[in-house]
Amino acid sequence: MIRILMGQIKQYRRVSILTPVFTALEVLMEVLIPFVTAAIIDKGIEAGDMGQIYYYGIIMLVMAFLSLAFGALAGKYAAEASSGFACNLREAMYENIQTFSFSNIDKFSTAGLVTRMTTDVTNMQNAYQMCLRIAVRAPLMFICSMFMCLFINARLSLIFLVAIVFLGIALFLIMGGATKIFTQVFRKYDDLNASVQENVSAIRVVKAFVREAFENEKFAKAADSLYRLSVKAEGRLALNNPVMMLVIHSCMIALSWFGAQFIVVGSLTTGELTSMFSYVMSMLMSLMMLSMVFVMITMSAASGRRIVEVLTEKADLTNPEHPVEVVPDGSIDFNHVSFSYKHGSGEETLHDIDIHISSGETVGIIGGTGCGKSSLVNLISRLYDVTEGQVMVGGRDVREYDMEALRDQVAVVLQKNVLFSGTILDNLRWGKEDATLEECEEVCRQACADEFIERFPDKYDTWIEQGGTNVSGGQKQRLCIARALLKKPKVLILDDSTSAVDTATDAKIRKAFAESIPGTTKIIIAQRISSVKDADRILVLDDGQVSAFDTHENLLKTNAIYQEIYETQQKGGGDFDQAVPEA
Repeated sequence: MIRILMGQIKQYRRVSILTPVFTALEVLMEVLIPFVTAAIIDKGIEAGDMGQIYYYGIIMLVMAFLSLAFGALAGKYAAEASSGFACNLREAMYENIQTFSFSNIDKFSTAGLVTRMTTDVTNMQNAYQMCLRIAVRAPLMFICSMFMCLFINARLSLIFLVAIVFLGIALFLIMGGATKIFTQVFRKYDDLNASVQENVSAIRVVKAFVREAFENEKFAKAADSLYRLSVKAEGRLALNNPVMMLVIHSCMIALSWFGAQFIVVGSLTTGELTSMFSYVMSMLMSLMMLSMVFVMITMSAASGRRIVEVLTEKADLTNPEHPVEVVPDGSIDFNHVSFSYKHGSGEETLHDIDIHISSGETVGIIGGTGCGKSSLVNLISRLYDVTEGQVMVGGRDVREYDMEALRDQVAVVLQKNVLFSGTILDNLRWGKEDATLEECEEVCRQACADEFIERFPDKYDTWIEQGGTNVSGGQKQRLCIARALLKKPKVLILDDSTSAVDTATDAKIRKAFAESIPGTTKIIIAQRISSVKDADRILVLDDGQVSAFDTHENLLKTNAIYQEIYETQQKGGGDFDQAVPEA
């Protein structure tokens, strides 16, 4: 774990090395100052020599300024190194997350990934900064102070050795059970973030069903659980301070008692006793700082493990060793395909799909909720891999293609339409980064989006809020279709992407497709038969299996499921089922 984390220091190695160097110089100056103070007392004040007082006073002043300068430089470099380390961690995690397949993301959950990139990385940043400064400063200060105490009076220094042994045992016992508790704390953070994320994204549904009280109660339970664990962990760590103060005061009393006796017999001077008080405080404060480091390391260890899990996670979907970069045409073949979201679970979403689609053909897909419509088309752009069988595009297995090249030629307008904060043009150019305004206008005409864009005061420069909250569902769908068209793909997949537009607009879009992109293979998933009846062929799915694959006219004669859907909709029963996300 440590090796993987330290590998993210990268360009901040230099400042990471300079921080302990300047910290060591700062410690050296601070250790020498009490020694000089003893000389002022013994050689200047008690001897009545003002020249010695001035001499050692100037030396002490120079040391104080040097200590200040070294400390400031150490603090500056520590901040730069820790912030850079955190930045690299976030970038590395984000870069690896971008390679994740849907199954990888499901493994961690969205909330879990957010917690790792925020709370966990912040913990690692704080821990790294403390390790660079305090974890270097405290041991050096302790060792140097102990050496100076032994140099001044070895017998009197035995007091500290006893105190250190006692303190070390006490700190070890206190820290013993804290690590496990902090691991549980971060899991609770995931639950809390998940609750917040879910509530905010679905706030309209919450209000529509007047479930504010229920959601508040659910959040309160998650917050209370986190509170209890945090109190348990911090309560254990809170014993550090009382134990430390007990040891400090005991040492001071013992040092005062025995030191006075040593002065009386002449084996110790007043200046030396004064400096020993300073060194004792330095040693014990160093131990206190080390205990703080242990606390932070204990907390960050759990965070570090969670970060490493993301950094070392390998995407389920990877490019082959020598990927094919060009998709020759839009032909699609499903060769006895079976698919399960959890491999080996035995629960197949799709079973023995064997269909063949010619390049440029328009294919409709219809069926009940949960029959596997979305799962089927997700295999074409390789958002998931098949469990059995083979999916071919352009005469090649999709697993042979470079995924970026494949997805550039297989445009998917997903069930959940997403727009990003930015202008309409910014969103459209997700399809083609260097697209001109004329190209954007053309695809918007094909998607029937131009009619409402032209009504906006700023037209194509109209700002879209995060998630597209300032446009209607139908407008969002048409913008997403236009964005996909801009890629000029060989295969265009519309996953229930016209459910929020009226039938007249839906017909216009299909007519535009037929006229403007005749060579593109078009796959249309719909709940309305009116959206697919003009397709060359229609695939009827039933519980993950092919029920029929034929023209509208033939299906009306031969397929019972299609007949039932048609009759239901013709009688005014509306859509066969509602457009809801499939499992």
